[in-house]
Amino acid sequence: MQRNSNATCKTRAGGAEWAMHLTGRYPDWWTGKVFDTPVRLWAAGVTGEGTRDNPQRVLVGPPQQQAEWGTGMIPADAIAETVMGRNVPGAIDSVVVRWGGGGDVQAGESVLSFKSYEKGREKWQGETLHGVWFDEEPPLDIYSEGLTRTNATGGITIVTFTPLLGMSDVVLRFLSAAEVERIGKGE
Repeated sequence: MQRNSNATCKTRAGGAEWAMHLTGRYPDWWTGKVFDTPVRLWAAGVTGEGTRDNPQRVLVGPPQQQAEWGTGMIPADAIAETVMGRNVPGAIDSVVVRWGGGGDVQAGESVLSFKSYEKGREKWQGETLHGVWFDEEPPLDIYSEGLTRTNATGGITIVTFTPLLGMSDVVLRFLSAAEVERIGKGE
């Protein structure tokens, strides 16, 4: 069976960036955001199952094969602890990740938590985070709440999705007024 390489690549790219931030192991060529301390990050999908089957799988490894955890983007030597979720079989609630740039010295621990949109905006309140990764397009209220979580840290938000909902409120946040007008004219 052939997989949709477009979908695979977006989620893998998001997972690669999140693994760098969680571990502090940045390649020499990386020119993006760099955190110089351990981070608190969220990775989220539409449902608990979708979060487990996409960002969790890419970051940690196959959800149904715990012995294979550490084969995802976060290397096994960086996974200090996993805390299981309660409602979705094989779903992880959070992962404690050794942070420190690799090598023999680990300077601290990052924390990755998995979220879903289906539980509503209220479940997104209160945390202060270094980053939120939305894998698939979130509703506007959850997107806005995720952005708010990163305000105090100067953190980042990444969104990996194909705009299947068309010119949604979230998609419009990424376009200038001139771009929206040009698209409206069919140019």
